[in-house]
Amino acid sequence: MLRRFSTNFAVFSIFLDWVLITLSLYLSIFLRNLANRLPFVNPLPALSHIPLELYLIFPFLWIVTLLVFNIYDGRKNFRVIDEYGSLTLAAFLASVTSAGVLYLTYRDLSRFQFGLFALLAFFMLLLWRGIVRTTIHRRHARRMEMRNVLILGAGTAGRQIGEQIGKESMFGLRVVGYLDDNPHKNRQADVVGSLDIAREIVRSSRIDDVVIALPMSAHQRLNQIVSELHDLPVRVWVIPDYFSLTLHKAGVFDFAGIPMLDLRAPALNEYQRMTKRSFDLILSVLCFPFWLLAMAIISLAIRLDSPGPVIFKQKRVGENGQLFTMFKFRTMSNDAESKRKEVEIRDENGNRILKQRDDPRVTRVGKLLRKTSLDEIPQLLNVLDGSMSLVGPRPELPDFVDEYKPWQRKRFAVPQGITGWWQVNGRSDRPMHLHTEDDLFYVQNYSIWLDLQILARTFWVVLRRKGAY
Repeated sequence: MLRRFSTNFAVFSIFLDWVLITLSLYLSIFLRNLANRLPFVNPLPALSHIPLELYLIFPFLWIVTLLVFNIYDGRKNFRVIDEYGSLTLAAFLASVTSAGVLYLTYRDLSRFQFGLFALLAFFMLLLWRGIVRTTIHRRHARRMEMRNVLILGAGTAGRQIGEQIGKESMFGLRVVGYLDDNPHKNRQADVVGSLDIAREIVRSSRIDDVVIALPMSAHQRLNQIVSELHDLPVRVWVIPDYFSLTLHKAGVFDFAGIPMLDLRAPALNEYQRMTKRSFDLILSVLCFPFWLLAMAIISLAIRLDSPGPVIFKQKRVGENGQLFTMFKFRTMSNDAESKRKEVEIRDENGNRILKQRDDPRVTRVGKLLRKTSLDEIPQLLNVLDGSMSLVGPRPELPDFVDEYKPWQRKRFAVPQGITGWWQVNGRSDRPMHLHTEDDLFYVQNYSIWLDLQILARTFWVVLRRKGAY
């Protein structure tokens, strides 16, 4: 059977996609004929004719677009949501490109028929991938075609990779055991011996992959082990101990022409970043005319209610710890910042609590703006200039960030947003700096579909006015 991450499987996928796209174009002829019975479709007197050239042009355009979106790189589309998300965008772009070809060439082809072709091709590409995923999942669940993994190092890093392999059956990996020189760890049931027997275990247990998860202090030991395994048909993977210092994840990139390990690699890949930025710009531009009227009315209300500027500017911590100026409508008296220490309290655990339900600094108009979250509207300017996103962890105050623990700083691995997972799960009822796990959930599970879900839930949370003050 073809392995999902092999070159042969990628070539097979391209061939099958080409066949299915061609078949979809052919079947669209008969589907269009059946559609004559629908009341909203103009009937055609006979079966439509598709020029032979399109049977070559359309599959070529679709395959090229799928290649651009890395659809055939199984490791970049490991999760089903990533693969289907990429495929949806690629199919949409391929359909638009194909429509452009028709507009410039064969305009007499039925538009409804073209729509049927695009939908059928997209459905077929999704369907066969779903069948393959289900088949692979079942085979791995039955422990068929598994790759044997030996982990060198039973410390924190080694245990984490072992647990991850156990959770994800789609990887098709099975941990045979651990090797470690520490006598205390050797007493554990799954630690089969010391590092000295690595070569012996690899040969006797038919190991496919060796994962080296040793601490930095064992650098010399690592060199020795790699040299012992160099002539065996086994893949060797190394987990650098530096990963404990990463912001979110690390990656290997070229720096001045030299491949280096980036400990602050962004959580979003280039495709995800491009999609998120495009989504932010399109939605912000579409909504901006409606917000202009609201901003004019709110600005007038703030002016009449209390002295001071309409827009409140404040330094916040953005993506990767960069400082930027965030805009909000002013909801407090003009001297609110100077009085912040007077109202700031600490809970029973010594954590700072800044927001309070009856903050005396909040103005009358400010209370309404906070309840309805309309004070956040000026942050659309931050979204347009790229310092913020529509969805993401809320940008934090620098002095709060100074008190963060290292694991909490991982929330800055993505663009900070106007709304996010924290907001739709409690807002002010759950202080942001005390519930960083909400932001880390977003960082670890990001997708454009999660952004859409958060935006939809934000609408209902704002209507309920829950946790806003």
